[in-house]
Amino acid sequence: MNTFSHKHLLYFREVARDGNLTRTAKRLAVAQSALSTQIQTLEQRLGHNLFERSGRQLVLTEAGRLTLDYANAIFSASEDLVAALDAGSGRRRPLRVGALATLSRNFQIDFLRPSLGRPDLEVILTSGSMEELAGLLKRLELDVVLCNAPAMAGRDDNLVTHRLAQQTISLFGSPALGIAGDDLPQIIGTAPLILPTGTSSIRTEFDALCQQFGVSPNVVAEVDDMAMLRLMAREGIGLAPLPAIVVRDELEAGVLAEIVPLPDIREAFYALTVNRQFGNPAATELIRIASGLLG
Repeated sequence: MNTFSHKHLLYFREVARDGNLTRTAKRLAVAQSALSTQIQTLEQRLGHNLFERSGRQLVLTEAGRLTLDYANAIFSASEDLVAALDAGSGRRRPLRVGALATLSRNFQIDFLRPSLGRPDLEVILTSGSMEELAGLLKRLELDVVLCNAPAMAGRDDNLVTHRLAQQTISLFGSPALGIAGDDLPQIIGTAPLILPTGTSSIRTEFDALCQQFGVSPNVVAEVDDMAMLRLMAREGIGLAPLPAIVVRDELEAGVLAEIVPLPDIREAFYALTVNRQFGNPAATELIRIASGLLG
């Protein structure tokens, strides 16, 4: 039977923390050879390499990262037992989710909702740019990334794109503006508009729509964040092109209203993963649920 002791896991966890055998051995006041032997024994009993070298650093493999998750959970459970025999405490496996900083918070919470409050999961949410999040995902520091664009072909070939939802885009605004009607070219040409910046797919398609109608939009503000688009629209500064999910709460409260839909303009939502031997089943389940329920 391939059993191992807490000492194996302890030494492994400390090396994973430092990324260097010499540094860990000095800190723990043990011989480096003894520390190396403990790690090798653990690797042999698990049947997987836990580290790989990157220059002078030891970097966790995929199996190593999974082992670290379980090691942390085991030591956490041991601390719980020592502190108190609490029947409510238990091992929680981390679910590491990355989300594009500008992505709809409502979409994020809808995606995460099935995992929230689960006694076996600890949800760790990280926001950032696509470049930052893709890097974390490739280094296996995230289980899934939520975004509004698929992985770029040729550049991110090792990323897997899961299309979760697609929503039509409408112009939303405060009822206090008194803007109504279905004459889209007239509304675009006369109403104050708050638009995403030119890097947004919504903006690209909106500009194409303006060219199709032969009108110049009355742009009063440009921002690169959906949350700010929503807030500016709430303040009555102008109309903003958004998917309904972004302003769901405002629509229910009557703070914002749908003025007119924008034909053929849609916002898609995606989850990105990488092919892994030890994928997080909680992330897989969330993607499955979201693919079936959102849209």
